[in-house]
Amino acid sequence: MTVVLLVIIAVISYLLGGVNGAIISSKYFWKKDIRDYGSGNAGLTNFFRIFGVAGILLVIAIDVLKSVIAVLIGSALMGIQGENLVGKLFAGFCLMLGHVYPVFFQFRGGKAVLCLGIISLMVDWRVGIICWLIFALVVIFTKYVSLGSIIGAVFFPICIWAFGYTGLEATLSLICALIVLFKHRDNIIRLLKGKEAKFNIGKKSGQKFDD
Repeated sequence: MTVVLLVIIAVISYLLGGVNGAIISSKYFWKKDIRDYGSGNAGLTNFFRIFGVAGILLVIAIDVLKSVIAVLIGSALMGIQGENLVGKLFAGFCLMLGHVYPVFFQFRGGKAVLCLGIISLMVDWRVGIICWLIFALVVIFTKYVSLGSIIGAVFFPICIWAFGYTGLEATLSLICALIVLFKHRDNIIRLLKGKEAKFNIGKKSGQKFDD
């Protein structure tokens, strides 16, 4: 029974993850593919840098809604087995995979930072607030969105463990964080070399920026 539930969660969450807000908004409203501009990443920051504020609410709405739906489905189905938290994290993991490697868009997606942010809030609001706060502070003081994303992701499994979640929950949270870190591997190299682009909220650009 548990295996069947996990398979159902995996399929639904992965497909939901593939519904990428940045790609949909750029392709169907601007007739351009966000992946052909800026950093080439189908994420919120790159979208803002290329298209500005217009359309950004749609990107956020799609990615937030799909994350909420996936986590709620995971919680409901695994709740049958008394493992709703495992269901939330497993659904989140599969959602992130779908966002990063969307079957609908040639497996070229985003970096799942916003997805992880929503997942963290739905798993435990205390964990979510800490991760979002750390992300915001890092971005405010360094102007590096990538660094804020990386550090915020690292604190997700740390906070999960700190609040007493162990075993499979801790493992799943670590895997989710590792997805974000893996997708930021090029950013990490640029940060170490001092070549990472800083985020300027008043600037739109088609240059090769990070997301």
